Amino acid sequence: MRTYVVLRDRQPITGPFRGIRDPALETRAFAPPEPVIEMEDVDSKGRSELLRDPEVLAIAPEMPIRLIEPLAEEDPSGDEAWGIGAVGADRSPFTGADAVVAVLDTGIDSSHPAFEGVTLVEEDFSGSGTGDRQGHGTHCAGTIFGRDVEGKRIGIARGVSTALIGKVLGDDGGGGSEMVFRGIRWAVEQDANVISMSLGFDFPGLVQQLTDGGWPTDLATSSALEAYRGNLRMFDALMGVVRAEEAFGAGTVVVAAAGNESRRDIDPTYEIAASLPAAAEGVVSVGAVDQTMKIAPFSNTFPRICAPGVGIESAKAGGGTRLLSGTSMACPHVAGIAALWWEQVRSAGLPARAETVVAKTLASARIDVFDMDVDPADRGVGLVAAP
Repeated sequence: MRTYVVLRDRQPITGPFRGIRDPALETRAFAPPEPVIEMEDVDSKGRSELLRDPEVLAIAPEMPIRLIEPLAEEDPSGDEAWGIGAVGADRSPFTGADAVVAVLDTGIDSSHPAFEGVTLVEEDFSGSGTGDRQGHGTHCAGTIFGRDVEGKRIGIARGVSTALIGKVLGDDGGGGSEMVFRGIRWAVEQDANVISMSLGFDFPGLVQQLTDGGWPTDLATSSALEAYRGNLRMFDALMGVVRAEEAFGAGTVVVAAAGNESRRDIDPTYEIAASLPAAAEGVVSVGAVDQTMKIAPFSNTFPRICAPGVGIESAKAGGGTRLLSGTSMACPHVAGIAALWWEQVRSAGLPARAETVVAKTLASARIDVFDMDVDPADRGVGLVAAP
C-alpha cells in the first residue's frame, strides 16, 4: 500500500471546452471545474483503478516538501530595501490596491507592525497551527505587502489590504505535497489574484527517507523519481484546472522560487535547473540577482523572470527586520509586482484576468540592466519591473 494524492474533478465531462490546451480538460462542458484533492492508500490494483476513473485528473505519491532555505546576511544598516528601487516599485503610482495575495509558506507573524491594517486570513495545512515560528513566511510576506518598519520601506505592494496566509510548511520548514496542493486550491477558492510560493519538492530528502527505511539505493532512487514525475504531472493538471477556472472569473497568477541549489561560486558550470513547483507548466518561476545585476551564484537555471534576491531586508518574526538571500526572497518581489499589475490592468480598463497580468509582467521585464554575456537561461525574460 502507498499513499497517493488524488486530484478529482466532480464536474461531468460532456462537451468541448474552448481554449483549454490540457488533454485532461479538452472535452470539458462549458461549466466551471469542481476540483477536489483527496488522499488515498492504494495498492497497485487500486492505483490502476484510479487511473481509469474518468473523474481523476492526476495522481501522485505524497512527497516531502521544504522551504527553499535562504542564506542569512549581516544585520541591516541601510535606509531602505534595495530591491524596491531596483524593480521600480518606489516610482510606480500603483500600490496593489484591491489585489488579493496568497502566501503559501511557514505562516506569518500577524502581530508584526509590518502587517498593521492588513486583513490576514490564515489557514493551517501543516498540522502545527497558524503563526510563524520559523520566520521564512513572515519575511516573504513583508516583501510583498509589508508596511514600513522603523521608517524603512520593505514592501512592494503596500496597498494590498487582504492577504491569504496558507501555512503549508511546518515549524521545521518541512511538509508534504498534499499540503501545498490543498493550499493552492484554498487560495484559488478564496479568489486570490496572486499566489507566492518559496518552497521546493525534496527529491534528495525522499531518497534519504527511503534508504533510511532499509530500501536499496537504486530502488529508493527509482521510487523517488516516480514520485517526482507524478507530482510534476499533478502540478501540471492542477495548473490546468486553475486556467480553466479563469474562464469563469479573474484567475490566479502563480509565482514560485526557482531554487537555491546552483553553486556557480564553486564552478561556473555547477548549475541546477529549476525544480517543482517552479518547473510546472503555467507557473511564473523566479531566479535571483544581486545589487550589481549579476545572477546570484545559488540561483537555479531556467526561470521565466528574475528579481532581487541577495541581501533582501524584510520583516523578522518577533519584530524588526533582517537580511536574507535566496530565490525565496526574489519570488515575493515578483508576486508584489504582479499585484501592482493587477491594479494597473483594472485601472486601464483592460481585461482583468490572470493571463493579462502574466503577459504584462513578463513583457515589461528589463534586459538593459544585464551584461551582454548573461545567459538567458539564467535570467529568463529579464528583471521584473513595476508598472
